[in-house]
Amino acid sequence: MESVLTPRRVALAALAAAAVSGLALASISKAAQHTVVDPGLVDIDTTLGYQGGAAAGTGIVLTSNGEILTNNHVIRGATKIRVTDIANGHTYSAKVVGYSVANDVAVIQLQGASGLRTAQLSDATKVHVGDPVTAVGNAGGVGGAPSVANGSITGLGRSITASDGEGDSEQLTGLIETDAALQPGDSGGALVDTSGRVVGMLTAASTGFQFMYQSTASDGYAITINHATSLATQIVAGASSSTVHIGGTPLLGVTIQNSDGGFGGFNPYFGDSPATNGAVVASVLSGSPAEHAGLQFGDVITSVDGHAIDSSTTLSSYLLLRQPGKTVTLGWVDQTGSTHRASVTLAVGPPQ
Repeated sequence: MESVLTPRRVALAALAAAAVSGLALASISKAAQHTVVDPGLVDIDTTLGYQGGAAAGTGIVLTSNGEILTNNHVIRGATKIRVTDIANGHTYSAKVVGYSVANDVAVIQLQGASGLRTAQLSDATKVHVGDPVTAVGNAGGVGGAPSVANGSITGLGRSITASDGEGDSEQLTGLIETDAALQPGDSGGALVDTSGRVVGMLTAASTGFQFMYQSTASDGYAITINHATSLATQIVAGASSSTVHIGGTPLLGVTIQNSDGGFGGFNPYFGDSPATNGAVVASVLSGSPAEHAGLQFGDVITSVDGHAIDSSTTLSSYLLLRQPGKTVTLGWVDQTGSTHRASVTLAVGPPQ
């Protein structure tokens, strides 16, 4: 995978999803036969159009007409999503229904799908430390028959900071911990009990002193299926909130500079690296609303609709409450110290 203005996104694609650039992966054992959950899984392949890359992950089939549960980081930055159903072998295009960045949960809808086999779900409140489990997913992003890794539950109610190692992270709580080895591409896959029923959605693994999105490791983490499906129900119902975004993502068209002077990854809608005294513009996407408004490298975005912006996190939170086509008033300070204000109509961008 080539790094095109996007060091963080390339890292995310490699760690959180598939190794599309020849990343060497240690193989994991395959089960002698497919588990019960296999027909209820899908392989997800994304095109990261703004980054010039690609990624892959896994999804869990919730409904026969193609509502798919996956991690938000699997579809983050995707300008195109293609999904292959394990049971019927058909490949579908998909659109994002909604997502929660804070909880790393997303729902996508397959186009033209019907009669899909759904995953059998269990009750994660009934699992215990020591219970045997199996992690099932699209390890390595190679597609085809799902790979499996056996293990047991080693902890419940865990809290971690999941990071791609280049500034992008989420605080995740209430997780199931397992010693089943997870790999890139397993994100969004199923943690199943001995009957093949899903108790959790695979989401992260520990590497040294950090918790990375699905980097091969002995300690893996899964969002409980109860929590994931509760959020999925909210998303499908179209109930947006401070932590759940519904529909298309608003695009402003800037990347944001880290507060330490380094550059965050390519986030064409509002950036996602902390900035000091506002959101410092690292670059402006050609033809974007930001460019039309006159934003330039080095400008500091200080307000949205009168709300003070003290970091890129605040900026992203405010913009995610808007929809594409919404007009917002931006305030910023340029490198000479002059203040500016402009009305900006947000375009449609990839999910955050």
